[in-house]
Amino acid sequence: MANRLAAGVDRVRRTTQAPRPRRDQAPGIRPATETDVPGVIALDQDVTGLLKRDYWHDMFERYGAHPDATRIFLVAENAGRIDGFIVGEVRAWEFGSTPSGWVFAVQVRPGRRVQGLGSRLFETVCDRFRAAGVDRVRTMVAPENTVIHSFFRSQGMMAGPFIELEMRLD
Repeated sequence: MANRLAAGVDRVRRTTQAPRPRRDQAPGIRPATETDVPGVIALDQDVTGLLKRDYWHDMFERYGAHPDATRIFLVAENAGRIDGFIVGEVRAWEFGSTPSGWVFAVQVRPGRRVQGLGSRLFETVCDRFRAAGVDRVRTMVAPENTVIHSFFRSQGMMAGPFIELEMRLD
């Protein structure tokens, strides 16, 4: 009975885990360039179903065109294809908060998920935040976005000290 159960668990693991890329196939993480923006747009559209050209060009202008220690736009590229990206910034003193790293966007190609790429992107942006002198990272997550919420939780993130408030303006 125990052997059959163990064999069943092994079978489930083999069929549900995505294959790990070989070392020579692991995407490199680097600062985004203007030539990466179409790949970022395409990846985001593949995942979200929304074409947001102006948004991503604006994000690149703000966070990638003139990178510094506080504005970060990184991509994970493999064989000329963008497999992931992360965008963040060190922000200071909003609502009495000490300077903190903020992640605005993170995306990994679905076929590359659960292989450590998102974690590598997150670790890299956190390293950049640490180098900029901050000791915490924050983000906001829509409650229905369980995939990204689970990802951030798996990185050790938890509820922070602030509560978001909003109201409709119509």
